[in-house]
Amino acid sequence: MSRIVKSFRVEQPDNFKKRMLNWAQSHQEIVFLDSNNHDNKYSSFNAVLAANSVSCLKTNATNSFERLSQYKNETKDWIFGYLSYDLKNELEDLTSSNFDGLGFYSLHFFQPQKLIFLKGNLAEFQYLNCNQETISTDFKEICETKLKNNPITIFEKPKISLRIHKDAYLNKICQVLKRIQKGAIYEVNICQEFYAEETRIDPLSTYEKLNSISKAPFATYLKLDNNYALCASPERFLKKKNTKLIAQPIKGTAARSSNAMEDSMFKAGLANDPKELSENIMITDLVRNDLSKNALKGSVKVEELCKVYSFKQVHQMISTVSAQTEADPIDLIKDSFPMGSMTGAPKVSAMKIIEEFEETKRGLYSGAVGYFDASHNFDFNVIIRSILYNSKKKFVSYSVGSAITAQSNPQNEYQECLLKAKAMRSVLEQK
Repeated sequence: MSRIVKSFRVEQPDNFKKRMLNWAQSHQEIVFLDSNNHDNKYSSFNAVLAANSVSCLKTNATNSFERLSQYKNETKDWIFGYLSYDLKNELEDLTSSNFDGLGFYSLHFFQPQKLIFLKGNLAEFQYLNCNQETISTDFKEICETKLKNNPITIFEKPKISLRIHKDAYLNKICQVLKRIQKGAIYEVNICQEFYAEETRIDPLSTYEKLNSISKAPFATYLKLDNNYALCASPERFLKKKNTKLIAQPIKGTAARSSNAMEDSMFKAGLANDPKELSENIMITDLVRNDLSKNALKGSVKVEELCKVYSFKQVHQMISTVSAQTEADPIDLIKDSFPMGSMTGAPKVSAMKIIEEFEETKRGLYSGAVGYFDASHNFDFNVIIRSILYNSKKKFVSYSVGSAITAQSNPQNEYQECLLKAKAMRSVLEQK
């Protein structure tokens, strides 16, 4: 489907970006992706807003990937949306029967009427031809949108509960360690949910606060039906650009410090921590194997191994794996999904243990949000460090996890979960 393209120069891109997201709130469907100006050689734009659907695909069916492939091929246009973690059940002989308070679809994509890309000082509007007359008007409206002075709108302070209390968590990790010692798995990511019931939040101001304290490279604001994802993810799942495929798994986390010397010490400690290095290398090897399923012979490369990157809340250890491929985009995603950084290794064995020891259906958490373009390219993040909200059910949830290996200390793993949860909790409690 053809689109008209028109660009405008903007003097203050970050200011325009905020106005653009505020302006979009009157639209029914929104996916907003923001790199927060991180210097990533694989970034295609600073931010993109997709709004208002022409058509959509949402499903809890058993043939989700086949339907997505058909929808993508019929649309022949940009589509934005998400893949939930529990699509794993369509790829392997697995189930998800734990509690689900959110009730998101397993997969939801839409073709937007309006697309706005921010690339440096240029705002590039790509509207369907039937909407081209509104481009100039919309640009003017965005520029004139007033920003709120209050950083977060408070309806009521959520009463946050733990799905798994500390003693139960520690006991679970001890049991998982026994499985590892017996050789059932090498590594498994065990997660826990924090939640609030009968709670109303303002999604936009909550996202803006979360983004302001995190400034993550794969931040996302998603609004589909009554479902919201307010995401400060530092992790890319998978990107395809022409024939190149890129995965950037994260394994390894350390705290930040306002003291420069102590912060450098934390960063160096992460870079040299045997347990964290082992975690990352195991998952990098798993990702190499996933990519090799569709890679041209000899093209899989580890471009970066265990490199430490610093974000506002934490230091993270990231590896970058790439490959050359000519395979179908949906097959590329199916053969790497879910991302190894959120499962463990071997992947299927790890997912079985996850289902046994976790108490919440993951849903969109540790799934992915992103897009396909009209040229069969795509880019998806990993939904972590995120607040998920169902406004109809008045249910708020955020989950965190850590990778368990033979070297894990249960107390340390619990503290890592609390560190990862800090930003989401502080936003919801307005601290």
